[in-house]
Amino acid sequence: MDNENTRNETRRPMGILVTNDDGPHAPGLVALALALQTVGDVHVIAPNRNWSASGHVKTMHEPLRAHAYTLDSNVPALQISGGPADAVALGLMGLIDAPIDLVVTGINRGANVGHDITYSGTVTAAIEGAISGVPALAVSLDTYDEHADYAVAAQIAADLARKILEKRLPSKTLLSVNVPALPKAQIRGIRITRMGTRIYRDALVRNTDPRGQPYFWIGGQPPTGIAEPGTDFWALANGFISVTPIQLDFTAYGFMDTLRDWETER
Repeated sequence: MDNENTRNETRRPMGILVTNDDGPHAPGLVALALALQTVGDVHVIAPNRNWSASGHVKTMHEPLRAHAYTLDSNVPALQISGGPADAVALGLMGLIDAPIDLVVTGINRGANVGHDITYSGTVTAAIEGAISGVPALAVSLDTYDEHADYAVAAQIAADLARKILEKRLPSKTLLSVNVPALPKAQIRGIRITRMGTRIYRDALVRNTDPRGQPYFWIGGQPPTGIAEPGTDFWALANGFISVTPIQLDFTAYGFMDTLRDWETER
């Protein structure tokens, strides 16, 4: 019994690296960091500006700079000149002088469903963690309301973080979590989901600047999605929290034999 007590006393807290893509002062980042402090030692590294829809950007051809700052509620943090994936990479490579057991990203303002995960700085930051062999969790809130309440999403993140640290995730796998912007009493539960189909309605906007030079803007109507049962879209549309396991192996295994039939191999 004495040996067991000694092991428990010397067991270190779990190290959690937190970042986002909405910038260093986003309310979702603060809520997430505070909630995760009940799970382990939280280390925040945030990009110094908004990197929404940045995708998996990794800075390779210019220096990166890091500066200390303080989140609301007096949470110490670092902000860097790079993007969300840079924040995770720097933290795991040694900018944080402590072991990191889990990467948690968010809480994003706006859902990341369907193929949004390929654009999302929030999700691709979690992907950077998974690539490095660290379990990762990306959390998004389904609203663009500037005054949104992130408390429920933060609590869900903390609960799932505990589960991941206890149960672990398969190699090169992460969880993408989307929470409906509803009061806690109105959320119907959690559903394990698959990626749904996002319908983008982008349109090219052409214009001319004051010097007569053409410029282009990606505009159009907001995207929609198909709320097919079992998908992340369906879960949010029906008041459920969506938890989608994402794997990094994009290989279309079912198409490999057909591709060989094309006699493409030499």
